[in-house]
Amino acid sequence: MQNKALSTKTVVAIGIGTAVFLILGRFASLPSGIPNTNIETSYAFLALMSVIFGPIAGALIGFIGHALKDAIMWGSIWWSWVIVSGIVGLLMGLAWKKINIQSGVLGTKQIVTFNVVQGIAQAVGWFLVAPILDILIYAEPANKVFVQGLVAGAANIVTVGVIGSILLAAYAKTRSKTDSLDLEA
Repeated sequence: MQNKALSTKTVVAIGIGTAVFLILGRFASLPSGIPNTNIETSYAFLALMSVIFGPIAGALIGFIGHALKDAIMWGSIWWSWVIVSGIVGLLMGLAWKKINIQSGVLGTKQIVTFNVVQGIAQAVGWFLVAPILDILIYAEPANKVFVQGLVAGAANIVTVGVIGSILLAAYAKTRSKTDSLDLEA
């Protein structure tokens, strides 16, 4: 498999991925009942893009997409959560070689790997990093931000687990299986 650092294809994917992340975050999220915390479909798309294009693309799509969404929706950027979106995209993207979605094969092993990686990425980002950054950057009360992080992280783990797995399966079906051609004698 080729290096996915910053090819033209990856740069274009970052631009398109950022726009889709922004649109999903703006128009396809549901209130969670916890202030300033939504159930987001954008992280399922971020997971797909991270697995296809790798950790750098995932980090940039999450970071830039979340920053633009905050700026448009709220008029200001909540940097702690923007940073976490970048971290989550980066961490999920680290699994791209293990999952190898470009091969056209998405079996139980790849789906389990995807969900273990995304679960760990979301837990680290939302259960730990986001609340700690909220406290350090914004002097937010710990009990408030840990509840927000817990709700956001749990919702993201579930939505990425369900919608992200469906997106990966659909994408894998569009790829040719690497072992699908037989050599005739």
